[in-house]
Amino acid sequence: MMRLGLRMLFGDHAKYGMLVSGIVFATILITQGAALFLGIMSWMCSTIRNVRAEIWVADPRVEMVADQKPLRETDADRVLSVEGVKWAAPLYTGLQTVKMDDGSSKQVTLIGLDATTLAGAPPRMVEGTLEALRLPDGVIIDEYAVDDLGKALGRPLAIGDVFELNDHRAVVVGICKAYRSFTGGAYLFTTYDRALGFVPAQRKMTSFVLAGVNTGESPAAVARRIEAATGLRAFTEREFMESTIRWYVANTGIVYNVGTIILIGFIVGTVVSGQTFYSFVLENTRNLAAFKAMGASNQSLCGVLVIQSVTVGLVGFGIGQGIVALLGRMLLALEKVPFLIVWQIPAGVLLAITGICILAAFLGIIRVARLEAALVFRA
Repeated sequence: MMRLGLRMLFGDHAKYGMLVSGIVFATILITQGAALFLGIMSWMCSTIRNVRAEIWVADPRVEMVADQKPLRETDADRVLSVEGVKWAAPLYTGLQTVKMDDGSSKQVTLIGLDATTLAGAPPRMVEGTLEALRLPDGVIIDEYAVDDLGKALGRPLAIGDVFELNDHRAVVVGICKAYRSFTGGAYLFTTYDRALGFVPAQRKMTSFVLAGVNTGESPAAVARRIEAATGLRAFTEREFMESTIRWYVANTGIVYNVGTIILIGFIVGTVVSGQTFYSFVLENTRNLAAFKAMGASNQSLCGVLVIQSVTVGLVGFGIGQGIVALLGRMLLALEKVPFLIVWQIPAGVLLAITGICILAAFLGIIRVARLEAALVFRA
């Protein structure tokens, strides 16, 4: 009977096409919305991902990476004195303006690293070495800066090129890979002292203190010790990312905008699939009545409807995920659209599509439960 039910489904090309199309559209909207949200959040956390450290120490009022309330330089020594801390180094980070030879200017994220340890340095170098950062006026740029800042030269920026940063000379000594920031600006890495020379002087200039832990120590446990001993706020890398994401979710409309896209996808899939599947059941009422006249129980007929609905769902889900994968490759190639898919997204979308299919099948089941076998004998 299941085989006959599938033949009945595949035989009605128009209804089958509409059912699959509804599921495909819902899959694309839900997956795209979720991937867009994760992509935006990953860009919001790009500084944390580019400056790797086990522990980030900040002002007690700081909740996210862009909310900088400068610390004193001596706070690094206070952190270093805490039990379990292997090293501690000051970090400067902030938005600055780069001026090119043609007079154009670009906004960049300037990262100032401790010159001795180079803690927080980019882990993936494309050209040059991290040690070259200690050369006079040296800066390391990321791959986005190569093309973006190179527009003024009419060619990609290369090692040895010079530009101005707040009327100070900066020389490119290396190129690294970095995660893109939400502002779209490039990342520039230099030493901490040189970064302070690039920017206007203030009483307190240290954005964060980075810290590492001794072998065998838990970063979370050491972070709690730092908070107790210094009165500052300490995050593990994961905690800082989660706190940053929570801040954006609570204080911006991103989650509502993306959630609307996902909700529309679910509603469209439910309405289109439910209405079409119910219409499909109505058109095949006589066939279902014939099954009932031949002794098929309501449970068996309901099982046929569920199999039909789930088959449509799996086909539509597969096609939709394939389309999203192609779109994702295109968007990632542009490097200007936040897009991130992890395995939890397809798994969650599959559950959503399964829910849509169950709702669609339920409408048909109600009709089948009221079906009379004698209907097949009526004119």
